[in-house]
Amino acid sequence: MSAAGSAEPRLRLVFAGTPDFALPSLAACLASGAEVVAVYTQPDRPAGRGRKLSPSPVKQAAYAAGVPIEQPVSLKAVGAQATLAALRPDLLVVVAYGLILPPAVLGLPTHGCWNVHASLLPRWRGAAPIQRAILAGDRVTGVSLMQMDAGLDTGAVLLERSTPIHADDTGGSLHDRLAELGAQVLAEGLAALLAGTVPPARAQADTGASYAHKLEKSQAELDWQQAAVTLERQVRAFDPWPVATTHIAGEPVRVWAAQALDREHAAVPGSVLAAGAEGIDVACGNGALRINALQRAGGRRLSAADYLNGRPELRQSA
Repeated sequence: MSAAGSAEPRLRLVFAGTPDFALPSLAACLASGAEVVAVYTQPDRPAGRGRKLSPSPVKQAAYAAGVPIEQPVSLKAVGAQATLAALRPDLLVVVAYGLILPPAVLGLPTHGCWNVHASLLPRWRGAAPIQRAILAGDRVTGVSLMQMDAGLDTGAVLLERSTPIHADDTGGSLHDRLAELGAQVLAEGLAALLAGTVPPARAQADTGASYAHKLEKSQAELDWQQAAVTLERQVRAFDPWPVATTHIAGEPVRVWAAQALDREHAAVPGSVLAAGAEGIDVACGNGALRINALQRAGGRRLSAADYLNGRPELRQSA
């Protein structure tokens, strides 16, 4: 309480995020004790077969919580910046927002802008850190709470938390775990700030930086000249999007689950070595990849055994 007996003003917080990954962090902000004065999210986008405009997951959550919503196309416009400035934010929390914050915006809040990033910076700066970590065969990843600057994920790290990448982790499972870890780190940072202390900032190391390029559908095609372990990582990283693709004996399929086999062979990469209840073994440049779950064009996800019921001519033993 102040000397006049009135409550101290609460931290005025603006949250900016768009996809599912940001939802746990938004929940952490709402539960923190700060006053969430607005939520920024990207404009509604066409989705589904009817291509109707659909609100982002963050917009839906903000609407349910009764928080004012802003959806500017860009934050570079003077009008958009004036709207944000009028909110008098003490802190802007950014989680997978998808829009660039110009320097004028970075300098608006009293405590600047915090970002929850899904990697242990400086490794995997950029758009797709979760999938790139799996593709690279990293054993450990994590989340960083970063004080944003004008660079691309180059700001000082306030807090971080790590997690192992398990042998069966997919892009989806790791996404969900890191989203929760990000919310935990953010909650810790907000608690410190509300208590009157700012977490000490650690400048990112000059070495070890890498860039996580955005995923493209064109990267989903399996190259059977590659080693089986490389292709297994690709299958896991691209689940649930864009999903690995290939051809099995001429038929295009999506590959949902597979495992690398340390198997010597002299077969042409891409040819079927064996097919049965355990899976479809395909020759790779090094080893073989056993496909366990796949999807025909226009069909649903099937086990290898169910797929082979529709293509019995492929059945063969090793």
